[in-house]
Amino acid sequence: MEYVNQDKAVLATNLRTLCDRHGSVAAVCRKLNVNRQQFNKYLSGAHAPSATNLKIIANYFGLSVPILFADPDEFRTLVDGNFFHAMATARQLPEFSRFVSNMIVENNSDRNDIVGVYDRYQYSSIYKGFVLRSAFCIYQNKEFLQHYYIERFPSFDNPRKIEYVFKYYGFCFPVADRLFTADFEGIQSNELTFGVYAQVKRNSKKFMFGISSGIAATVFRQPYSTKVALHFRGPGLIRREHLNSLTVMDRSDPSIPREALQYLGDGSDMIQMS
Repeated sequence: MEYVNQDKAVLATNLRTLCDRHGSVAAVCRKLNVNRQQFNKYLSGAHAPSATNLKIIANYFGLSVPILFADPDEFRTLVDGNFFHAMATARQLPEFSRFVSNMIVENNSDRNDIVGVYDRYQYSSIYKGFVLRSAFCIYQNKEFLQHYYIERFPSFDNPRKIEYVFKYYGFCFPVADRLFTADFEGIQSNELTFGVYAQVKRNSKKFMFGISSGIAATVFRQPYSTKVALHFRGPGLIRREHLNSLTVMDRSDPSIPREALQYLGDGSDMIQMS
């Protein structure tokens, strides 16, 4: 497995974070049925687990193997409650249970074909006529696929300064070769967003194209519906280098993939309600 050869120090840091929040190391080892002395070597970064033990550890903590190798700062943010805890709370709501009961959730499917980090492109509802590049991540958490994405908007007066930041997190539902998403914005907590995407399987660069609709509980952010292109960047969670590239761009910017621009068009079909 490719992750065995990744940074043992990163894995060690993330394992210590998990153990700190799941009781004693001895208790974790007993439940994992892993030798304590061997597990200590994982925690120190001296050794990496075998592919089999990685899977056992990931399954015990309700995570996927790629997440175990995520950037420790991002990993700590998730574990400390900004995402995992919020999703666990949402799963307990009766409204969510009724919603899931009406969806076909592929609980036992291996979704390694879609988990990971994506560049997310759409026309901006704030900077009219410009393309917004945000960071979008799909990850496995126990039996659910979940996702989160982050938007950054520069200041009108000083493009080098970040004026707005929005963070969305929610669930993914793979149904009949489509991916349905439902999420809410976590900073201002005033917007719900829904999307549906399809994989472009004839393109080796791994794109998903779809439509996203958002409804905010404020007169300053009008409801909208727009095309969205997702371009796969790699496994794991959103890292600092992904965040550094988030901004709005003129559609002639050469860093925007040609396939994404072809799908998005000129933005004239973006729907905004006034």
